Amino acid sequence: MTDIQMTGAQMTVAQTGRLDQVLAAIDAANAADPTQEDGRPAAALYGERMSAELARLCPDADEVLQIAARGQHIERWTLARTDFPEGRAGYLDWRREQGRRHGDRLAGLMADAGYRAQDQDRVRVLLRKEGLKRDPKVQMLEDVICFTFLRWYFHPFATGRDPEALLKIVAKTARKMSDAGRARALAEFDLPEPFASCFRP
Repeated sequence: MTDIQMTGAQMTVAQTGRLDQVLAAIDAANAADPTQEDGRPAAALYGERMSAELARLCPDADEVLQIAARGQHIERWTLARTDFPEGRAGYLDWRREQGRRHGDRLAGLMADAGYRAQDQDRVRVLLRKEGLKRDPKVQMLEDVICFTFLRWYFHPFATGRDPEALLKIVAKTARKMSDAGRARALAEFDLPEPFASCFRP
């Protein structure tokens, strides 16, 4: 049966099947993370949390955005921060290379599942964060990342850190978010001052 001969219902089933295939492949890849959190591979747990936040913030997210969220840290541990020079420049180079690698890895999984080349290119754009503040879906992915950080990782991250340095990190996180995302964060999270002020207009 060709795509033209398929009914709308059959096409929906096929699309759901390919999405499930890619998400399962992401989970399988992240299951190899040697770092454990709550007795589970940390990358796999992070991917599930990203998917949950996306479902809350954007329940009508398309398949490419769902894949980008689940695979945002796919096999992240395979490229160590120590492979790059110390300092901010080295850190930014590491982050850019991670985004490129993650996008390429997801595009490959999408190709295996039968996604179009333009969908594969789109997931690369999302993972490289191209068009932040201009592209609504890139911005939504960034909001999801920030919500996942605030909900699951902020308190462990903050423990023992210098308050001034921590405030700068929170302010930078807030700047990356959309106006709607910052307003929702204020409503959902009990952020003490001066951290809460970072999310206000």
